[in-house]
Amino acid sequence: MMNLAETIKQSCSQHPHKRLIFDDEVLTYDHLWNTASKIRHALEDLGVKAGDRVAIQLPKCLEFLYIHLANLQLGSISVPLNPTYTRDEIAYFLGDSRAKIFVTDGHHAGFADPESTTFPELQKVINIDLQDSSTASILSFNALLQTQALDKSYPAQQDDIALIIYTSGTTGRSKGAMLSHQNILTNLEALHKLWNHSDQDILLHVLPIFHVHGLLVAFHGALNAGMDIIMRTKFDPIDTLNCIQKNRCSIFMGVPTMYHRLLQVDNPQKFDFSSMRLWISGSAPLLTSTFEQFQQVFGHTVLERYGMSETGMNVSNPLYGVRKPGSVGLPVPGVSVRIVDSKGQDVIPGEVGEVWVKGNNVFKGYWEMPEKTAESFVQEWFKTGDLGYHDTDGYLFLVGRSKDLIISGGMNVYPKEIEALIETIEEIEEAAVIGVPDEDLGEKVIAVVVPKPGRQVNVNAITTLCQNHLAGYKRPKAIYLIDKLPRNTMGKVTKNQLRDKYRIIAQ
Repeated sequence: MMNLAETIKQSCSQHPHKRLIFDDEVLTYDHLWNTASKIRHALEDLGVKAGDRVAIQLPKCLEFLYIHLANLQLGSISVPLNPTYTRDEIAYFLGDSRAKIFVTDGHHAGFADPESTTFPELQKVINIDLQDSSTASILSFNALLQTQALDKSYPAQQDDIALIIYTSGTTGRSKGAMLSHQNILTNLEALHKLWNHSDQDILLHVLPIFHVHGLLVAFHGALNAGMDIIMRTKFDPIDTLNCIQKNRCSIFMGVPTMYHRLLQVDNPQKFDFSSMRLWISGSAPLLTSTFEQFQQVFGHTVLERYGMSETGMNVSNPLYGVRKPGSVGLPVPGVSVRIVDSKGQDVIPGEVGEVWVKGNNVFKGYWEMPEKTAESFVQEWFKTGDLGYHDTDGYLFLVGRSKDLIISGGMNVYPKEIEALIETIEEIEEAAVIGVPDEDLGEKVIAVVVPKPGRQVNVNAITTLCQNHLAGYKRPKAIYLIDKLPRNTMGKVTKNQLRDKYRIIAQ
């Protein structure tokens, strides 16, 4: 098996004139690869070597793709970061990953100073907004493009790390999932066959590109197959249907929130989407009502699948065959799935247990967290923390998440991080953060706060604190003050009671 750079180079050589249309900018595979090659050699000139980490915090843009592809060519490791992360969040990720280069935009360039002892391994900040270098430690992206593209070998081995994807922990610090070239390629090849990808397909790409869904499943999947790629900076339902009609797109990948919003379009049948062969949904559970309504309105059956940052795609409904509403489908070829009880024993069909997966798609572990890695595995089986059951046909149904994970608009939100922040306010005794059903987002974040006895809590102060320290999707959409949190006999907060109560109140 080749590494990722070699497979992309092969696809670009076979399909040099295939297009990536980013909003209104048209470029070919050949141009994409050659520009990335220039960046690769510029990074080498800066001292970046195979295995070094290059953190990328950018909005969805071509520069992000160039930097990432350059890393694959060089054998350095891409560390994609959400562009909405705050200064505090970025400081953690840069420090933990020990990134050598931080690529960002003008708004975030001041988040890290390479001359500070806070980031001893950070050597340069590359600002895509600067036309010229402003300081010795901040370079412009345009300066990188002056480097000549040279044809060199691609040193990464199959088992080398290609990406570190940070997943927020339910307790403690965020964990960096290490995905190897083999992990990614194994999954791409399985999905290529499973979903019948071909160079005749045209993908409409509306997802963010800082996580597995948008970067690997969508972008790399399309590149691997030699598809034309229509890439939009952001999702808009009207624009989406216009793009499908104008470009004769055949594949769309989205999150449930996007499907819900497509259904809000007035008379969507006025658009021609007869070219579409595959609508894929992931990153969060798709409501059965959305699944059925989409069938009725659009005349297509959404294909739902299930994956994780640590594994790529594990399970998918079939391309040909029954797509069961509420189910994420059957194991992807090469992936094994078990449902186990608290003792690690397999349960019978219909019985709920924890989902365990095994395969070459499963990550190598958490960056510099051997204990967390060990806790997450039983031999080769990765313990996902998700709860579900198999039906008698082998289809997987997910019923919950064992660690109170909230998925809002397709983004993972971990309550502990938000609770810890809110509890820094002196007047607050404690806080519980939960997710409640939301027709648009799937789940919305709610904070339930207990003031200290005799103290007054200013809700606006909580809102401001969250705005200053948390990415937008993590911020509570509503804040409620109560006298005490419900607890079980062991003193643990019973969040199920809170969810039952506030799913009604928060509507």
